[in-house]
Amino acid sequence: MKKICLLVSFVAVTFSCTARQPIVGAGKEVDPYHYSITKTALFSKASVVSAHPLASQVGAAVMKRGGNAFDAMIATQLALAVVYPGAGNIGGGGFLIARKANGQLLSIDYREQAPAKAHRDMYLDSAGNALTELSQNGHLSSGVPGTVAGLFAAMPYAKLPFAELIQPAIDLAEFGYVITEEEAANFNADKNDFVKYNTQPLAFVKQVAWKGGDTLVQKDLAETLKRIRDNGAKGFYEGTTADLIVAEMQRGKGCITHEDLKNYRAKEREPLTFTYRGYQVISFPPPSSGGLLLVQMLKMIEPFPVARYGFHSTELVQLMTEAERRAYADRAEYMGDPDFWNVPVKTLTSDAYITARMKDFVPGKAGKSETIKAGIIKESEETTHISIMDAQGNMVAVTTTLNNHYGSKTVVGGAGFLLNDEMDDFSIKPGVPNMYGAVGGEANAIAPGKRMLSSMAPTLLLKNNKPYAVMGTPGGTTIPTSVFQTIVNMVDFNMSAADAVNKPKFHHQWLPDLIYMEKDFPDVTASALEKMGYQLDRRGNIGRTEVIKMNNGKLESAADKRGDDCVAGF
Repeated sequence: MKKICLLVSFVAVTFSCTARQPIVGAGKEVDPYHYSITKTALFSKASVVSAHPLASQVGAAVMKRGGNAFDAMIATQLALAVVYPGAGNIGGGGFLIARKANGQLLSIDYREQAPAKAHRDMYLDSAGNALTELSQNGHLSSGVPGTVAGLFAAMPYAKLPFAELIQPAIDLAEFGYVITEEEAANFNADKNDFVKYNTQPLAFVKQVAWKGGDTLVQKDLAETLKRIRDNGAKGFYEGTTADLIVAEMQRGKGCITHEDLKNYRAKEREPLTFTYRGYQVISFPPPSSGGLLLVQMLKMIEPFPVARYGFHSTELVQLMTEAERRAYADRAEYMGDPDFWNVPVKTLTSDAYITARMKDFVPGKAGKSETIKAGIIKESEETTHISIMDAQGNMVAVTTTLNNHYGSKTVVGGAGFLLNDEMDDFSIKPGVPNMYGAVGGEANAIAPGKRMLSSMAPTLLLKNNKPYAVMGTPGGTTIPTSVFQTIVNMVDFNMSAADAVNKPKFHHQWLPDLIYMEKDFPDVTASALEKMGYQLDRRGNIGRTEVIKMNNGKLESAADKRGDDCVAGF
């Protein structure tokens, strides 16, 4: 257990009351002034794993009070919007994949979408050059937020009143919480961008440097959350909050309007389901590429003796790299919003197609992305993840995002929340990479009302048709490969949840033609791959994976070592 919370002078405050005693407060179930991080634990009934200890504790407390996994998801995500502003949000979007205790599967798409005034060439200058500064930062980079609509779309599956689920977030915003050293460093590092891209004062900027142990209070955000509590989704998409969003757009030359906000709807999608070595895998369909990439990559390696090759062996890393290369080539060509583009899901996931994609794989020889393109079909990194399992057997995986760290870096004046920069996830010009190096074409071109292609991959695993694991991660285009490796680690190498999450990771995404490796990846394997002809790029952390795995009737829970991520449960 890693201690992070520092004593602060107690200020007597009266916390907002709901029907019950408040969850959040000094000496309460969730103490925002004194807390610690637990990386792994076994729980007997229910578990939450998220990017921040206070958010995980809120989710666990809600389930202790009679809520289920859906209640915990809503409360945790709202808490993350307060205590993890780099990615937790109400100004972004995400995907929920769930399996109810009765076996019913559920996928809710609340991905951001392009405003009505958006158009294909909106980020090109008069000479046709891509203006990535506009697609990646500031007001014009924001898509219409979907998170609040997604939370209310999940409410029919919850048990507790919404007012009770949002109150912990309100209290955390209104009365503050102690920030960690990592959070302080992030605020300090982004101070200049916050100043550059904002038109009004914001809570994240102060004259002196932030330090671990400081208390962050977000009064404007608290008032926004209260409007949602009192008026439902209309408290965000209409009325005062909508007015504040549109006024912010007008000050910064953005293009989200009242109509864009009022017309936004979350959508239910058909989950992607397939098997890998006898385990049933359930993941998210387009407009996320994550689930499709998982199907392709896992099916490409399934015919090979992965366990015999050995963990992190040269043979295995090469095989998985070449599967990743081929899947990401298909991503660039064929994947987009299915409401605007005919994504050939059946073909991309068929055994015949996947077998054909691996016919040119040569063990011991490096492939080249200049020669390995998308398959032939004859038919028309800042994010955060929550994994939850409850005592009834409900499984919920949610990945939500602002895209870049702190999204567009723009806070809605008077409303206190950050807007996303998801417009950069479109292909702003064919062949021009986004901030994660991903390229795309017509399938992911900008169009009004269209949802930009995502890499998010909230995923569930069943064993013998019973709950086995819940997982997901942030990380932009590294999300599907991180989940891919986590599944292989657990299924093929029988790793604990903690090892499956924390072992060094690698990533290939077709273009650029590089294998990215975390710095602690084994040198022996890296050298052997270089001798084969691969180009390597040592880099920092890849993802922050959150996993809950069934272990002899217990919930084995693991939070990634790469951040302040934390497990909570009972």
